[in-house]
Amino acid sequence: MKYGQKILILDDEKNLRVIIAQRLRRKGYDIFEAGTAAEGIAVLKENLLDVVLLDIKLPDGDGLTLLPKIKQLQPDLQVVMLTGNGTIQSAIEAMKLGAYEYLTKPCNLSELEITLQKASEKRKLVLENTGLKQVVNRQTSEFKIIGESEPMVELLKITRKVAETDTSVLIQGESGVGKELIAQAVHLWSSRVNSPCIAVNAGAIPEALIESELFGHEKGSFTGAGMQKIGLVEMADNGTLFLDEIGEMPLSFQVKLLRFLESGEFRRVGDTRLRRVDVRVVAATNRDLREEIIEGRFREDLFYRLNGLTLFVPPLRERRKDILPLVDYFFETQREKKSFQQEYSLTPKTQELLLTYDFPGNVRELFHLIERGQILSSRGLITPKDIWPNQSEQFIKTATPEAAGILKLFQANKQPSLEELEKFYILDTLEQVKGNKAEAAHLLKISVRTMYRKLQSYGVLDS
Repeated sequence: MKYGQKILILDDEKNLRVIIAQRLRRKGYDIFEAGTAAEGIAVLKENLLDVVLLDIKLPDGDGLTLLPKIKQLQPDLQVVMLTGNGTIQSAIEAMKLGAYEYLTKPCNLSELEITLQKASEKRKLVLENTGLKQVVNRQTSEFKIIGESEPMVELLKITRKVAETDTSVLIQGESGVGKELIAQAVHLWSSRVNSPCIAVNAGAIPEALIESELFGHEKGSFTGAGMQKIGLVEMADNGTLFLDEIGEMPLSFQVKLLRFLESGEFRRVGDTRLRRVDVRVVAATNRDLREEIIEGRFREDLFYRLNGLTLFVPPLRERRKDILPLVDYFFETQREKKSFQQEYSLTPKTQELLLTYDFPGNVRELFHLIERGQILSSRGLITPKDIWPNQSEQFIKTATPEAAGILKLFQANKQPSLEELEKFYILDTLEQVKGNKAEAAHLLKISVRTMYRKLQSYGVLDS
């Protein structure tokens, strides 16, 4: 179910609207309908939406003209263009104006549903994966990012220098730190700023569809290919191709991606014609690609092709000076979106705990905690109990290293076994009590004998 996700179908063909709306409502979407540009704008002014399915021809306007107005009203909203007589030129123009996808009529409803689902997920990622503040000054096109801490100041300095080159870039960092915004900065600070920046989540596309998504396909090239589709690399021509979660890309497709990166040439699925584009590639991952190579899950030659220059986005625990400015930014964006009716602030104790918390989920976790605090607070004053309603202050302070350590086990690109998790927990507890085995055994509710036996099996028992 897609409960809560809101889609506007803006098309003058009532019968088509009804068919699409009925199908999507059965899937749990909240659907709005409009037959004219004026009606669509009215809906957008009254409702916060996830996706707009926009017909390129409307009785009182043109979809390509309407698209910038839609993005101005709701910048994070994703727009899927729909037309009965599409051309490559109009598709590319739509993508340059900020459209998520471009489909032609008659469209396959299953394919349309998948596209709308991915567009809705894209909007969610844009909102959640914001670890930094992006402000575009409409007069100077100046791109600004929240980053007052020394690590972030240094990262932004390097990012500006990297953006001036045309080499490939690999952005590394834990989940939720804001890798996508650094990728946007590389694009906006580069000479390609006036061309599209196309983002691809390599982990969100099924293996069977990834070649078609990136390179496109011809009509009838495979079952379900009822129309010609322009691939994302073609949409990014002269601009930037952002390959997010590159560590999730299927091994079977990596050799084809490598061939494209080396030559800039590709073929649509079902086509013999060789096409060429000029794109700057930026990739991002929260995985250790060198370990992936050792485990046989990532090609070494592809790694070196992507790794022209590396940018590391530090976790929030290493840039604590940014925590409170990020909270202020979150409050600011909530006020702009009118998500909450009153002003909010943190108590001194809440600020203290936030500044000492390690945030295993990074900025994404920070924003979720603050939103929870807004919901549970009284009179706009957010206390520790509003953010951590079921935990004591002592737990908040002491549980953080454990949470961060366990997270690192999962981020090491392997599925930890129960034995590995048990070993981590025992050794971590022992470290907290400064090596006192009896106290550690008491806290873990095991016998001292069992504690010694476990430590002996780990090879760490004192001689």
